[in-house]
Amino acid sequence: MCDYRTMKDPEQWADVGERVRESRLAASLSQEELARALGLDRTMVAKIELGTRRIDALELIRLSDVLRVPLDYLISSPPPVISRRAQLSEDTATDAGRQAFRLSVGLSAWLADIRQLIEVGLLAVPAIKRYPKPVTDVTSARMAALWVRRTVGLGDSPIESMISVSEQVGQLVAVVDLPGDGASAVDDDLAAAVVSRHADPGRRRATAAHELGHLIIGDEYSTDLGVSAPRGDREAVVDAFAAELLIPTSVFSTLDSDKVREPLVRIAAQYRASWSLTVRQACVAGFVTRDTANLLKRRNPPEAELKAAIGWKPQPDLNEIRVPPSYLDAVYEAYQRRLVTTSRALEMMRGAVRADGLPDLEEGDSAP
Repeated sequence: MCDYRTMKDPEQWADVGERVRESRLAASLSQEELARALGLDRTMVAKIELGTRRIDALELIRLSDVLRVPLDYLISSPPPVISRRAQLSEDTATDAGRQAFRLSVGLSAWLADIRQLIEVGLLAVPAIKRYPKPVTDVTSARMAALWVRRTVGLGDSPIESMISVSEQVGQLVAVVDLPGDGASAVDDDLAAAVVSRHADPGRRRATAAHELGHLIIGDEYSTDLGVSAPRGDREAVVDAFAAELLIPTSVFSTLDSDKVREPLVRIAAQYRASWSLTVRQACVAGFVTRDTANLLKRRNPPEAELKAAIGWKPQPDLNEIRVPPSYLDAVYEAYQRRLVTTSRALEMMRGAVRADGLPDLEEGDSAP
């Protein structure tokens, strides 16, 4: 974290200016509109974004409020985002770009909260585990996914909690109330990811698996995968990892080949995966042909059919549990010790606990 009062290097203010500029574009504001909200002249906003005008504490707080980004984000260097986003500019700011930016801000805040708990000695994070072999294509990506399953002792069983699986290999996941898909980063020895709550349950699990793939494969930095390769090709490799992690192709080898739709509906329900991902894996496994897969994808099973397939529908993953339980325990401990306020504890818990879910601390309730 950086203290704005110690910032003397012009490059530091230029970095702040760049974050202000991108935050403004993400908020769909012009320089004139931002200046009006701040009570400044437009030229002052232009100078702030160029880094030629320093900002005092009150102005920083006001910028944070107007732009809807944490104050720390404006004055601290953001972590290297693995699932990278395109830089926002006046000419290229799109809804997708704005969503990606908001997710990266949410990711920075998530990392900062984890760091805070680590620094006060309340949270221990598992070491990051890396696949020991090079990943160069979709086949080796699927092998990496099976390695993760073996590492966490899953075999070919359904994943009950993507948050738990991710944590066991060193990535802490939070579900955030922001539009988009997800983002992930590695900051020194800490790996973290955020997943949007706005997507349907199957999409959330696929996004979490995808972000874990970025960590395990290390695609943005791996010369094995080919950093010079088109981004779409690299994303396809990570997608193959995510698909195999969620539904191993081996599960299709025991299905009755005389029936198609019924066993696939059962697999989709058991593994809590989207219908399109289930059909895709069935095709990769050779259980259905590509033509049959295209026909199946047009008949998405309704909720009643999923319930009938296994007798009940599991609680959607990445829904009520929005952060790792170990992290929740650490926040609660910090709250009990009065290291964080009630509002700060609720903010750190990211909706996993409501305001009435925390006890009122009386005198003597705090830990010694």
